[in-house]
This record gives sequence, structure tokens and C-alpha cells, in this order.
Amino acid sequence: MSKTFFPQRPEANPTIYAYEDSNPAYKGLLKVGFTNLDAQTRVAQQYPVLRPGEPPYRIVLEEPAMRNDGTVFSDHDVHRFLRKKGLRNPNGEWFECTVEDVKSAILTIKSGVWFEENRTLDFPMRPEQQAAVEKTIAYFRSFKEENPGKTPHFLWNAKMRFGKTFAAYQLAKAMGWRKILVLTFKPAVQSAWEEDLMTHVDFSGWQFLSRNGSSMEVADTSRPLVCFGSFQDFLGKNEAGGIKARNEWVHTTNWDCVILDEYHYGAWRENAKDLFDAEEKREVQFAAGAGLEWFDEEIMPITTDHYLYLSGTPFRAIASGEFIEEQIYNWTYSDEQRAKAEWKGEPNPYAALPRMVLLTYQLPPSIQDVIKGGEFDEFDLNEFFKAEGEGGQAIFRHMNEVQKWLDLIRGSYLATTVDNLKLGAQKPPMPFSDVRLLGVLNHTFWFLPSVAACHAMANLLGQPQNRFYHEYRIVVAAGSAAGIGVDALPPVLDTMENPLKTKSITLSCGKLTTGVSVKPWTGIFMLRNSSSPETYFQAAFRVQTPWTIKNPDNLSPNKEVILKNECYIFDFAPDRALRQIADYSCRLNVNEDNPEKKVAEFIKENGLSFPIGQEDGEYAKAFGVSGIPAAAIVVDGAVV
Repeated sequence: MSKTFFPQRPEANPTIYAYEDSNPAYKGLLKVGFTNLDAQTRVAQQYPVLRPGEPPYRIVLEEPAMRNDGTVFSDHDVHRFLRKKGLRNPNGEWFECTVEDVKSAILTIKSGVWFEENRTLDFPMRPEQQAAVEKTIAYFRSFKEENPGKTPHFLWNAKMRFGKTFAAYQLAKAMGWRKILVLTFKPAVQSAWEEDLMTHVDFSGWQFLSRNGSSMEVADTSRPLVCFGSFQDFLGKNEAGGIKARNEWVHTTNWDCVILDEYHYGAWRENAKDLFDAEEKREVQFAAGAGLEWFDEEIMPITTDHYLYLSGTPFRAIASGEFIEEQIYNWTYSDEQRAKAEWKGEPNPYAALPRMVLLTYQLPPSIQDVIKGGEFDEFDLNEFFKAEGEGGQAIFRHMNEVQKWLDLIRGSYLATTVDNLKLGAQKPPMPFSDVRLLGVLNHTFWFLPSVAACHAMANLLGQPQNRFYHEYRIVVAAGSAAGIGVDALPPVLDTMENPLKTKSITLSCGKLTTGVSVKPWTGIFMLRNSSSPETYFQAAFRVQTPWTIKNPDNLSPNKEVILKNECYIFDFAPDRALRQIADYSCRLNVNEDNPEKKVAEFIKENGLSFPIGQEDGEYAKAFGVSGIPAAAIVVDGAVV
């Protein structure tokens, strides 16, 4: 009998791994194995002969081989599952399959539940998603008790990357809903709604119906279904003014819930014009959303027991009192960054979400004095970047001043050189000269006032005196030739090619400022006027898309490297930038009556930075935001 009463648990790491071999003979095949070591060690043992260069294999999967009850399964269990699915097994542990096939096998073996679809995702809700679902359920149930026969409405004011589709489906599951209608102002978001429903194990058996996919004729009414479409799809009329025949079933069905996605576009008639007034009518229609003319809940010929509204910038809906506090769940940029900082343990689900840094610059008089005016007698960006002509003939009206600005942002404007030497380390960080910025701004988005300005900028950047910018590939995403909506995106991605090696500048006056995600964009230059915080921050959030690399060494499939920890907004009209922040923070915080407190709280929570450029060798005159000088740098709530 052992006299050791506190023996240590033996080292054990049961793991299923899969790798691909670079030999062309193994193309399309994965080897699926089991080990009690780590995958890198076990696979390396299978290639004992050292070779020059990269390893001749790439590990694509490494997952625990243990069920929730503590029992272990082996690679043989996975092999049986893959064969049962009819996947070819040419030899031993080699299968003609995908990583998703192996993941689906592992999830099925772990849970003991056979999934009829190839479901590979099993992540849980994040805390804020759980909170949104719980608050919504509580409101719906209490409203129904107090107002029998009436339909409750609830709003999720949640910024991009909240995970609204997944959370909405979890709400539907918790409520026991079986018929959900998703109406959107942005049909391009269909893929997100479909992927979350069809790839996560929590929604096994659910059906997704859409105009271009499965229809009601083939639906199984015994299983939950989600019907997705735009307002134009389901509320549009035929030539006789009646309901289109193919959509009659949508109108005769009483839905458990109607989800109105991208709801802020419903209140964007004015803002769409503000954002896209330089573009053609089709681009304005894309920004405003499909089917706006048919959106009126009072007369909308669709019935439901619940309404859920989803939006990232529902300022007008909140300010107008359309929703009261009990009807709103908020998840803002401030909440996201606070959760990121306070998360304990690894992995941090918020780690890849970049912090936004706003840098505003007061331009020297020699550049800006040529243009002053407007409502606030300030530097007018639209006038400064005013251009005439088309395509290769486009030219700036104030080309000399714009050239000085290009010199300034790369640190070569002679009028400030002496002052910069005097300031030393205190000189303002210019985007294309400060070493801290230069290395991360390989891909930027320049937001200009017109199509002509975009072409004029491309022409100017290509001139001999701007050799510095010749390192950057310039793409003009403006005008009808660039494509409408998401069709303008492929040329931008083609220009980037290999984003880690290339450099690019995207010039736009409205395209690609809504509804797209471009990971390599790290900075946005606000080079035009904007009358509302919706348009300003909708464009600004384009650069906050996370950028990570998974399996960076081809040996660690669960490792993720974050390439973008910060993203930057560059604004050359400081007064305007501060007004946008003041307006944005006041609209977000409806519970605080004191505007100064709203702004101060927003700045403190977000750790915003406000470095200001110099004027005649001195920092620009500091102006206060609730006692915080604009010439200060605000970091994590402290003025430094």
C-alpha cells in the first residue's frame, strides 16, 4: 500500500490533431491523429529527418480529446465519424476532408449529439450578450403581463462586433420562438445571419430561409425557422399595388418576433444625404437602405408578438423618446474597452478589439488662412479640398496649400522645420513622419469631400515632388466607375494584395464608410465636413475592425497574433472634432443632464488622445472640454 497521501496528478494532455503535408501527392488530405503530447512535438516525431527551410507540414487543428464527463476519446472515434459521413479514407489516418469536417466530428463525439449539418462552432455567449438577452426577456415578459394583447418593442444599442446575430438567436432560443422574421435595411448582412444559424451547435435543426436560398415551400414547419429579407423584398408592391405573390406567406404568418436590423438606417434619410451628397443617387440609396419608403410600423402589413430593434447608432430613436430606458440595452465603445481592460484570465475575448486614438491638428496659418469661414468662422475642409475636373484632369482649387498639407503630414513642410527642432520630443506626431505611427499606417482611408477631390488627390500624389507617397498604392473608391456599395470593395482588397508587405491609400468621399470591414485599415483621415456624429463615427469605426493572424507559424492552430492594437482618427479641424465628440457623448448618455459631465465622462472612459499641432512654433491655443485643455494628451482618464 502506498504511503503517499498527496500524489501529484500525472501529466496528461489527450489531444486530437490534424495536419497537411506540403507534398503535392497529399493535396486535399489531412492526417488526423491522437497524442498525449502537444501536437507540435508529436508531428515533428513523424518527420525525424531535418530538412532546410520550412517544415514540410502545417498543423491545422489541435483540440482536447476529452468529454465534459472526463472520459477520453481517440482518433479512432474521429476516423469512424468521418467514414460514416462518407469522406474518403485513402490510407490509414489520412482523409480527404476539411478542418471543419474534423471539428464537427470532435463536437459530435464530445456532446453525443449527431448534428445533421456540418456545425463547427460551440462558443458561449459573452457576458454582455448574456446581459442583453436577460434584460430583453425580462422586459418582454413583464410587458406582456401588464399589457395583454399589445406588442412590446426593445432596442439593442450595440456597436459593431457586439455579436448581435448570435445574441438575437440565443434570445429566440431562450424565448422558445419558432418563427422569426429578420427585416434589414442592408441586405448585404445576410451572410452573417445565415452563418451564425447554420454553423453553431446551439441552433441544430433550425432553418434559414431567404430570397436566394431555401424558400417556404421546402421548409419543415415542425422545426424553428428564420426568414431573412430586406424591406424591399417583403414590403415592396407589384405593378397593381398589391403584395407580391411570392411574399404572401410572410404577410399571413403571425411571427413570434420581427427583428429590425441596422435600424439606424431607418432614421438616416438626412444623414445618408449628408454622407453621400458627393456621390450619385444609387450610392445614396445604398446608404439609406433598401425599402425605406415602405417602413412604417403602424401600417406595415406584417404581424408579430415581439419587436427587436438592432442598431449601432440609434441616436435619433433614443433622443426622440421612441424607446425609454427600460426598453434599451446599451453596449458602446466605452463598455467594450472597459471590458477589455478588466477581463481576468486568458483568452481575453476583447483583446483583438483595437483602441481608437483621435489626433487633432491645428494647421499653421500659412496653410489654413487661405480658407476660413463657415458657421463657426473656422478652417473649412470642404473648401480647402475643393476640386474641379474629372479623372486624370481633376485638380484642387487650392493646390499649393494642399501640397503644403501633404508635406506637413510627412514632416517635410519647411515652415515648421525649425519649430520642430526647437520642440524636440514635444513636437506633434505627424502621421507619415513619426516613427511610432509610420510603422503601423501602411493602409489608410482618406475621407474627402467629393469625387473630384478624390481624383485630384490621386493626381497630386502621383506627381514627382511627392515621391514619398509613391511607395503607396493609391485606389480611388469614388464615382460610378468604382462600383456601388460593397462592389467598391474588391479593387481596394486587390490593391492591398499582401497587406503585411504592401502600402495603400484609399480615397473616398462616401463609399466604403458603411457596411464593410477592411482589417488592414489602421487610420482614417477626416478631410471633409460632417454635420452629424452618426456620419462621423460611422466612418471612423471602419478602422476599428480587428486584424489578427491565426496559426502564425503553421504549427500552432490555436495561437492568434494581434496585428492592430490601436487605430487612429486624424482630424485637421480641432473645433469640429471636439464638437462631434461632445454631440456623440451627449446622445449616448441620456441619463445625465449636465452636458459637460457627459463629455468629461466619455473622454475619461475612452482614454482619448488629443495631441494638437503647432502654430507659429507654439501649441495651438488650448480650449477646454469640461476643464480639460484640448492641447493636453488624455490617456486612461488622466491629463498628462
